[in-house]
Amino acid sequence: MARRALITGITGQDGSYLAEHLLEQGYEVWGLARGQANPRVSRMRKLLSDVQVVRGDLLDQGSLISAVERVQPDEVYNLGAISFVPMSWEQAELTAEVTGMGVLRMLEAIRVCSGVSRGASVGPSGQIRFYQASSSEMFGQVSETPQTERTAFHPRSPYGVAKAYGHFLTQNYRESYGMFAVSGILFNHESPRRGAEFVTRKVSLGVARIKLGLATELRLGNLEARRDWGYAGDYVKAMHLMLRAGTPEDYVIGTGRMKSVRELVEAAFSAAGLDWERYVVTDQSLHRPAEVDLLCADPKKARAQLGWEPRVSFDELVAMMVESDLRLLSEGGDPDQDSSWP
Repeated sequence: MARRALITGITGQDGSYLAEHLLEQGYEVWGLARGQANPRVSRMRKLLSDVQVVRGDLLDQGSLISAVERVQPDEVYNLGAISFVPMSWEQAELTAEVTGMGVLRMLEAIRVCSGVSRGASVGPSGQIRFYQASSSEMFGQVSETPQTERTAFHPRSPYGVAKAYGHFLTQNYRESYGMFAVSGILFNHESPRRGAEFVTRKVSLGVARIKLGLATELRLGNLEARRDWGYAGDYVKAMHLMLRAGTPEDYVIGTGRMKSVRELVEAAFSAAGLDWERYVVTDQSLHRPAEVDLLCADPKKARAQLGWEPRVSFDELVAMMVESDLRLLSEGGDPDQDSSWP
């Protein structure tokens, strides 16, 4: 019998790559969606026709219990979140409810449906395994570089705080109930499917617009912020490896190499044959209220225990995104409606 996976955040960047990967592995894949009339769900079904959809909402405990009872999954991947960090200051309460409390609701749904307190469980493999999408933003004002699974958290945004809550809660359910519950502390991971509001996609779209004569400048905030950027298609494979491991453990996932926003810009404009200094304008209003200056992963544990390695380099990733957006805009696509995914 094929393993069955339930993915929250199925219409997002990570959800789409994870669904593709699991389908390739022979899984039956279900996606949690708030409403089947959602246009993002409709587009997803066209691109991933084998994914089945179940109604559910991370704000509604009852709907999650119903979804788990219906799907009877072997694995649950909780990727759903309010994930755009700047928005978390504007919608702090919603971020806490979805990104933080949503983890509690999903863990409770699994616990209730599995009958964990009575020693029973559902699913063909005997126990529902749970993956929580933690984030490098939990490290925030870092105490050491690079960051490992033991590095202290000091989040600098409501998003980072909510992710830290979900991370500790996942550990707590693992220790309290013996659940197979793990967190992947993923550093920045990007792709042509990234939302247009994120800085990497903002840059690749900006470069494409300038190259095609649709814009004359690109406005950005802090060019000196440094991040560990990788390819989302690589990182979802680490999620799967964590849930197929023999024991439930948390892992840092990243490349171990930092690049500044300035270096991102240079690489993107270079991929289009342009001089970035002619077009980029720094805008103080785009700086975060509390900046995270640098994040860099130490993925040694994932390499040693999971055998996971990133495959796509930084320059390859940036070129991939620029080429995709040049193609999208050349064909008249709307990046807010018709991006590569969903």
